[in-house]
Amino acid sequence: MKGLLKFITCGSVDDGKSTLIGHILYDAKLLYADQEKALELDSKLGSREGAIDYSLLLDGLMAEREQGITIDVAYRYFTTEHRSFIVADTPGHEEYTRNMAVGASFADLAVILVDAQKGVLLQTRRHARICALMGIRYFIFAVNKMDLIGYDRDKFLKIEAQIEALKEELSLEHITVIPVSATEGDNVTKKSEKLPWYEGEPILACLEQIDVSRETKEEGFYLPVQRVCRPNHTFRGFQGQIEAGEIHVGDEITILPGNEKATVKSILTAGKESEAAVMGSPVTIQLDREVDVSRGSVLTKGGDLATAQKFTASLLWMDDAACSVGSDYFVKIGTNLMTGTLAEICYKIDVNTGEHLQADTLRKNEIAVCSILLDDYIPLDEFRRHRTLGELILIDRISNMTSACGVIEKFVRKDEAEKPVFSYGGVKARGDIFEEFYYNMEKSVITKRKPQHPTYTVGDTIPTKSETYGYPECFDIVILRDKTAVKVRENKIEAILPLEEYRYSGVPVVNGRGFAVRVNSQSELEEYLESCGQGDAAKETLNRWLDFGAYRRVIFHADYWEI
Repeated sequence: MKGLLKFITCGSVDDGKSTLIGHILYDAKLLYADQEKALELDSKLGSREGAIDYSLLLDGLMAEREQGITIDVAYRYFTTEHRSFIVADTPGHEEYTRNMAVGASFADLAVILVDAQKGVLLQTRRHARICALMGIRYFIFAVNKMDLIGYDRDKFLKIEAQIEALKEELSLEHITVIPVSATEGDNVTKKSEKLPWYEGEPILACLEQIDVSRETKEEGFYLPVQRVCRPNHTFRGFQGQIEAGEIHVGDEITILPGNEKATVKSILTAGKESEAAVMGSPVTIQLDREVDVSRGSVLTKGGDLATAQKFTASLLWMDDAACSVGSDYFVKIGTNLMTGTLAEICYKIDVNTGEHLQADTLRKNEIAVCSILLDDYIPLDEFRRHRTLGELILIDRISNMTSACGVIEKFVRKDEAEKPVFSYGGVKARGDIFEEFYYNMEKSVITKRKPQHPTYTVGDTIPTKSETYGYPECFDIVILRDKTAVKVRENKIEAILPLEEYRYSGVPVVNGRGFAVRVNSQSELEEYLESCGQGDAAKETLNRWLDFGAYRRVIFHADYWEI
């Protein structure tokens, strides 16, 4: 028997999605006797003049039965002699496109129905594009209602040509086109004598035989941490599902985002110790030393994973309210939930033509490529390389509703985004003192720009004046994040040294972002460093020690957003 197949049915309204799956269940004798009897009784009350209405097996909501449409995603589980299946029967109406996208997110294959009387419609194209966006690579296009066009081969071939054009436009990898009649059962579970010119397999046989295993495996091992398990003071394990690769006791792994390394001390699978675990296994991993790991961290080995703060993603907008550039959302990637900002709509995609359109807003069911800026660096990757770390949702911070779903197309790695601005003798630090702060009048938010600078070293002259900052000719920079101090004298760098070697020298002191530090002695400097922990600090501590306005100011800008 082949492995489990998870698939989705989608298409336009009244294309026969629910009827198709209902007919498979009925014909393949996959119903209990009471279900079959109830179906026959319910059908007598329906709109098919007493004939069996197979859609009633999936349209479970009262509103669905009354309107004759699918509203919610209906999941059904069934098994034949050759395979087990989970099918998501999804709505066809444009109003419920987001419901359809939810169903597509779990599937390996899409069965897209096309009305033989109408051909490929706008909603057909939208659903195919969303399925491709969600990473589905296998498609069965079921040209339904062949009985209503007299099983005309020429009309079928015209629709098949439309589907081939759609395949080229969306770069769909594996497609099969089958003529069917869901109500009459033609080419559903067995080949139809009414379609002698069709030489392929019926729907069910195709589903049973198709191999949807990934042609290219994801590189390396990685496990997004879902939970830290600490049942007692002697045990600390990290729980999650292995998304790619395998892990063995004794392997050295890297923990992101901190880039710490540790060795696997033990692996527990279903509560029992194992020497190894493979992709798909839920495990608890214990390491040989204490490291900084929490929900959202990623354990990895050999996958070339990175952390990033800025990325570009293809998004399906799902919210009733239009999106607003500059708005903040919760961004969920893997097991990580991070606040972030929709910084830019690069372009909107015309679902009908594939054309890239300039846009300032996105409305429900529209697809666009957007830039997103997170509040901090987290582990992520391009969807094509590592699926779990490349898919995301945006969540409204007020209503907690899902606003958009999508996949990461490209991103800026931390090691590329944060090239050192100060460097000398192996000591390196970032140059956030050169950031420009703007009040964006279009969006009514304060934002910043980080200009590109060369790497400065001892003896170089640095720019101490700009439109948003003005530093003294002589001052010291204390960069806590990089544990570095920089001495500037007469606008030139006099020294770049480790923070532990730095001593207060009587000149003004600024922190790594250019905010004045209120210290006037070595003892005050030491108190400041201790209160900040040479890292992040509480807002009360920062308000005590730092002064934004001493050397910096915010200026007005018509419409600027940094990404």
